[in-house]
Amino acid sequence: MNPSALWWHPLENDELACELCPVGCRLSSGQDGPCGSRGNRAGTMVPLHYGRIISAGMDPIEKKPLYHYYPGSSIFSVAAPGCNLHCLFCQNWQISQTSSRTTNGTTNGAKGREVVASTTSASAAELVDAALRQGASGIAYTYSEPLVWYEFIKDCAALAKEHGLKNVLVTNGFLNPRPLADLLPLIDAANIDLKAMDPEFYRDVCQGSLEPVLAAIRQFHAAGVHLEVTNLLIPGYNDSEAQVDQLVDFVGSLGPEVPLHFSAYRPSWKLDAPPTPRSTLIRAREQALQSLDWVYLGNVGGEVGRDTVCPDCGSPVVIREGFRAEVNVLSGGLCSSCGRKLPIITA
Repeated sequence: MNPSALWWHPLENDELACELCPVGCRLSSGQDGPCGSRGNRAGTMVPLHYGRIISAGMDPIEKKPLYHYYPGSSIFSVAAPGCNLHCLFCQNWQISQTSSRTTNGTTNGAKGREVVASTTSASAAELVDAALRQGASGIAYTYSEPLVWYEFIKDCAALAKEHGLKNVLVTNGFLNPRPLADLLPLIDAANIDLKAMDPEFYRDVCQGSLEPVLAAIRQFHAAGVHLEVTNLLIPGYNDSEAQVDQLVDFVGSLGPEVPLHFSAYRPSWKLDAPPTPRSTLIRAREQALQSLDWVYLGNVGGEVGRDTVCPDCGSPVVIREGFRAEVNVLSGGLCSSCGRKLPIITA
């Protein structure tokens, strides 16, 4: 049986108000939220996917993508259905844009994953045990939107911490400040998908809002969580030079240590814009490198934007091929060639 959810309050006539994310749902009895993850059951908010595992398995940490957090390591990655945004271009829509009434525990959204113990549910203890048995550095909550899986992640992350595992979020960052503050002490690293620096983009393309995401990113950073930011560049939507400048300015305002990943879009779900040209990604990276030290490219072949290079001496300190990484960083995060202190966390 699902436990009672956190972050909600009752209204009249068995209605209730959700306080978890900025959508601010008011739900009647029997109604589920548009995230597909929380529902009103006789005047009580229930986390509909507590312990439900739609995908689980080992991944390279670079796949998250996290390039400055234990590069070359492997992390146990898990997902549940649901999301509180509805981005027309969602790359994992088969698992994110679903509901408790339509999922059956199988998906092709996270390709090649295995469900824990071939079931559709697991306890926090079972997930932690699976991660430990496979020699993972930690657990990544990923693929769909982990923050709407809030109660289970909080329980699992607390247990993972007790066993020396790291907790990683790959998230859209669309959460209210108080629930996020309650969760952040358990989180070690995060990659946040910043869709665009355009409120209209968030409203029209994602059915969300920009400012709460920016606030959450600042909150992650202020809490000392290792932070990396990803932006999916979509032709004609968020790829202009002015929009890239705005994005770069925001990432730069967080601090010089925060990496920025530009990723290539492919037509998916409800958006049929053309794929991102490689030239657009290279141009955006060159533009960003005028202000930022750490800019990477994803979902595109080639060597440009793949390796981590020391800004002082130009030596490659992490060499990547696919999701494999050769790390040439000394203890304490020092460049092996010139000794510069780098914002890279290594074992």
